[in-house]
Amino acid sequence: MNRRSFVKSGLAASAALATPAALSASVRPSGEVPFKLKFATHLGMFKEHTGGDPILHLEFIHDQGFRAFEDNDMKKREEGVQRKMGKIMEQLGIEMGVFVAHKIYWKEPNLASGDEALREEFLQQIRESVEVARRVNARWMTVVPGHLDLRQDMGYQTANVVEALKQASAILEPHGLAMVLEPLNFRDHPGLFLTRAAQAYQICRAVGSPACKILFDIYHQQITEGNLIPNIERAWAEIAYFQIGDNPGRKEPTTGEINYANVFRFIHEKGYDGILGMEHGNSKPGKEGEMAVIEAYRRVDVR
Repeated sequence: MNRRSFVKSGLAASAALATPAALSASVRPSGEVPFKLKFATHLGMFKEHTGGDPILHLEFIHDQGFRAFEDNDMKKREEGVQRKMGKIMEQLGIEMGVFVAHKIYWKEPNLASGDEALREEFLQQIRESVEVARRVNARWMTVVPGHLDLRQDMGYQTANVVEALKQASAILEPHGLAMVLEPLNFRDHPGLFLTRAAQAYQICRAVGSPACKILFDIYHQQITEGNLIPNIERAWAEIAYFQIGDNPGRKEPTTGEINYANVFRFIHEKGYDGILGMEHGNSKPGKEGEMAVIEAYRRVDVR
């Protein structure tokens, strides 16, 4: 398909996506062989090719061989946009990854504090996220427990977080949904409660629900503790989702120190068939930089 017809089909899908005819018309053979791993792009990653239009983005990534997509800001989008994106993903065979389920407290404690009003705010946002997940056919949502409460011992903070997550799990379980807890590194996000893989593992074990699992962000964990493959193996039973970014720089694989070909091979051989979110920037500007991202993933995809 040439660029002109591609743009026309994308604009048509944006204007008339609610009609079955338009949805059927948007489905077409991929221009590239699909990746073996479910690498999930995000909006803005290919803006030079798609102009930032979410429908054009989904069509473009499909043509490039991607079969997954994630969107931290999905919950903030208008309901009609969510439904359109969900429908086109369903038609194209693109699996929806994570979106952020709640307000993240970056500088003050919320879940760690045990404050009942803050806990209820979190639980209400989880209830709202169930509806978002339904519209876009999502199975996972990201949860970050927020900042440390420096006035409380870590044991009490952990108990407070576990209780909040148990109550959230009770909301999610009947819908077959899961929140994935994301440990974040101390350099980019100083002062947060959840930072290490073992800590996330301990919390998930304490919650004891299929609705509470780990989002293992390889970029964050390389900075925090390294030892990636052994830590992935130890936490394996509680990991439901991965995210990607090389270090230093938080750009695409092959631009930093992480041997992503080996990490992906290990994950694949363990039997993981879930999503790997491409939560990073592009190392080069323009269309050339966007195509370099795609080529980098071709190089590290499993054979």
